[in-house]
Amino acid sequence: MSWLQLILHCERPAVAAAEDALLAAGAEAVTLADQADQPVFEPAVGETPLWDRVQVIGLFSADTDSAALLATLSAALGTLPDHRLEILEDQDWSRAWTSHYQPMRFGQRLWICPSWTPPPEPGAVNVLLDPGLAFGTGTHPTTALCLTWLDQQTLRGKTVIDYGCGSGILAIAALLLGAERALAVDNDPQALAATRDNARRNGIADARLITCLPGDVDATWRADITVANILAGPLIALAPRLAALTAANGRLALSGLLASQAETVAGAYRPHFAMQSPTQREEWVLLSGDRRGGPASD
Repeated sequence: MSWLQLILHCERPAVAAAEDALLAAGAEAVTLADQADQPVFEPAVGETPLWDRVQVIGLFSADTDSAALLATLSAALGTLPDHRLEILEDQDWSRAWTSHYQPMRFGQRLWICPSWTPPPEPGAVNVLLDPGLAFGTGTHPTTALCLTWLDQQTLRGKTVIDYGCGSGILAIAALLLGAERALAVDNDPQALAATRDNARRNGIADARLITCLPGDVDATWRADITVANILAGPLIALAPRLAALTAANGRLALSGLLASQAETVAGAYRPHFAMQSPTQREEWVLLSGDRRGGPASD
């Protein structure tokens, strides 16, 4: 089945009216896309970010009368924005989607592999992970930075905390790389369920991976390795908590932040960790540090 796609080029103040008009005209779906390559990285709490110039895209059945549709929208909006009509041919979307997600290598030993593709190196450390609702498949630079960092660590027999675990990719990778136990923490119960499912798919015993909400973390836990791939604001707020959960002389890796945010985040951790120079991929960075000796709860 084919579809008629109508793309309206709007300035931000006109987006809501354009979206309402498309739906009222019978659009099966309406989506918004950035028209000017203006990334939105980290909105403030309670803020819904939107680009300055937006493509408002309406999807209609292929037999829609395009002339009548444009007349209806013109009447509803007063002035019809710049626009483009095109036919969108149907295809096997699931097959097209999976073709873009292939095995990815991080560091020397670690691969992230979707279930529909054989691991390129069966003898390597292969994490079997399909894209899902929970964030974290290795495709984003921040996840890639964390996976590469984990591949460089000596994890045999160590305990790990993955704070803000999403899909559980970092905790699972650490366990497959040799860690003894991991604690995966997230404030989204769906993420915790995804983490447990992904761990079982990778043959990890339930006793080796504990999942819990932030409020349920055992305060006596001390990790040799702490990893948090979240955002700059939460990382700053979590500095005392992550320090308390990291064993003396333990190691820390933080990501989910932009290069411009690195110094502010590092400053929040310096009272507890000897911080190292950031590692950068595109505009994103990873910060790492070593827990200063002494009580872990200071």
